[in-house]
Amino acid sequence: MNLNRYGWNQEFERHFANYREQGYSAGRVVAEYKHYYKIVTAEGEWLGEISGKMRHDALSRTELPAVGDWVVLRQYGGHALIHAILPRKSKFSRNVAGDVTEEQIVATNIDTVFMMNALNQDFNLRRLERYLLLTWESGATPVVVLSKADLCESIEDKIAEVRSVAFDIPIHTISVKQGTGLEALNAYLEEGKTVALLGSSGVGKSSLINALAGQELQRVNEIRAEDGRGKHTTTHRELLVLPSGAIIIDTPGMRELQLQASDDSFRHTFQDIEELAEQCHYRDCKHQGEPGCAIAKAIADGELEIKRYQNYMKLQRELARIARKEQEKEKKHARLQYRHPKKR
Repeated sequence: MNLNRYGWNQEFERHFANYREQGYSAGRVVAEYKHYYKIVTAEGEWLGEISGKMRHDALSRTELPAVGDWVVLRQYGGHALIHAILPRKSKFSRNVAGDVTEEQIVATNIDTVFMMNALNQDFNLRRLERYLLLTWESGATPVVVLSKADLCESIEDKIAEVRSVAFDIPIHTISVKQGTGLEALNAYLEEGKTVALLGSSGVGKSSLINALAGQELQRVNEIRAEDGRGKHTTTHRELLVLPSGAIIIDTPGMRELQLQASDDSFRHTFQDIEELAEQCHYRDCKHQGEPGCAIAKAIADGELEIKRYQNYMKLQRELARIARKEQEKEKKHARLQYRHPKKR
């Protein structure tokens, strides 16, 4: 099997060279299950698991394989044992749901993220802002895909709304039902390139994959008529190869994404608000009625949507809360290390 078809390139080969000399094989994780991984190698597909040493040495879940990873392995009969992960060129992550701050990798080694938003009752700019934040953080290239165009009578207005938060990011409108707009996506679907689909349940990810593949690879569920929302069709992340040679990763619908983002990604996502804040009269302006506040003026003049600014503040508070939890976790870990130092 030609691994170049799955995105193998000279950079991965360079990192793998020393392992190859030791007799290891390379493979890409195409699906992740509870305790096992489906891996494609030059010899075909294998079911594998991580070695005991790798599990013992991992300090967090991020050091374990995820869909899209290139891994170092040995085959034993009909089974594979994973010993290492090759350096990732990109990594799409979120925080796990709940009070614990722990990073969960959705997919890795992605070139492009199709951020999908349906043009029905479930159209949501605030969710798109959250997707943008995480996509910029991943290192992949964001592309907005507005699906179900056949259900919208004011497409140009919706595109203008998306443009107000996505700026110069490419925006494409599609209708799988009518077969329109799909050809524009071919520019991102080159052989060996990896595209991840991101969007809430019912947005049309599985339908898009089936349309691009020309066959039914993914099961499709109907959406609820009352709110345009769908059930979870995809229950696990999976990497698929399209007839074009492009690699596509479908992800379970994620309506509420727990943030995992840096200051740089935040500034990139909300560049308009960050630039306005720099124009405030006072450098420490809290944007709560101070004289000379550029943000207050932009809102009053209709240049900045109040809901966008409110979401900006909400996400700032969320990131600050996550940072505090992470600091508390690090302090707790340091105290435990001090009380129970490892014996040498």
